Amino acid sequence: MLQVSDRLIIDFAADVARDLALTPKQLQSKYLYDALGSSLFDAICHLPWYRITRAERRLLEQHAATVVRMLGDDPEIIELGCGSGEKLVILAEALQASGGHALVHLIDISSQALEQSERRLGRLQHVSVVGHRDTYEVGLRRAAAARDPGARMLVLLLGSNIGNFDAPAADEFLRGIRGALAPGDFLLLGGDLVKPVADLLLAYDDPLGVTAAFNRNLLVRINRELGATFDLASFDHRAVWNAAAQRIEMHLVSRADQDVAIEAAGLRVSFARGEHIWTESSYKYLPEQLEAMGQRSGFDVAHQWMDRDAGFALTLFEAQ
Repeated sequence: MLQVSDRLIIDFAADVARDLALTPKQLQSKYLYDALGSSLFDAICHLPWYRITRAERRLLEQHAATVVRMLGDDPEIIELGCGSGEKLVILAEALQASGGHALVHLIDISSQALEQSERRLGRLQHVSVVGHRDTYEVGLRRAAAARDPGARMLVLLLGSNIGNFDAPAADEFLRGIRGALAPGDFLLLGGDLVKPVADLLLAYDDPLGVTAAFNRNLLVRINRELGATFDLASFDHRAVWNAAAQRIEMHLVSRADQDVAIEAAGLRVSFARGEHIWTESSYKYLPEQLEAMGQRSGFDVAHQWMDRDAGFALTLFEAQ
């Protein structure tokens, strides 16, 4: 039987082969988050130009007691993309203050993110933690299948991770979450809002070059794990605002005509000078668009809280 790590590498190679054959060439943003990528993203979250994390943390601190009160005693919590676990701790501490206990499922493809979150949450005596190094979809199915039917469940999709999906894929993903839940369960969704273009571009192309390093690290990962021959100095980071699609796009742009071999994927890829690889989309929303997205997927809006200065919304949905 294949180990999880072996299956993830096989899937990685297959995805890279498929996506680099597209026009324009693409790579999936979930692969940005290896150990180094996760550390670089943590650094991005501390940059003054990237306000999402701080805004979401403020909203959680203000409203965690309300979320916990709606969950009742001894809920089960699933976090999709756990990161460092800092935001989940805010909810866990509110639960502790209410005298409750929680079983927490952490789902991430980054082993470092899981280790950080498990270590942070492991200090809390009223929380039991199960880590799943897997994709959101597979991890969610496994966690939901093992649930206590008497416990209310909360799924966390924070950090505006929903923004990595285009509109049809976002709807499909939220429907998948709804399918894993029972009526009366909850989804807490973080969504970044539309804001001035200059602010958006600074958040995704910061003056210190941390986001550029985060983006280029995807090529480092492909070189290391798939035996590729990408030359980092031959690719520039570029962030652009696509107003028609309401999204920020991150690209890696080839500085010259070049060929790259990817051993594990069994292919050789040619790049023309100026050709780009589309590595991430980050969709931005109006508050009512976030509400409508959940409602289309089988949820009712329980609460929506906004940090208007930073342009961020936290929406609590209840499964119908």
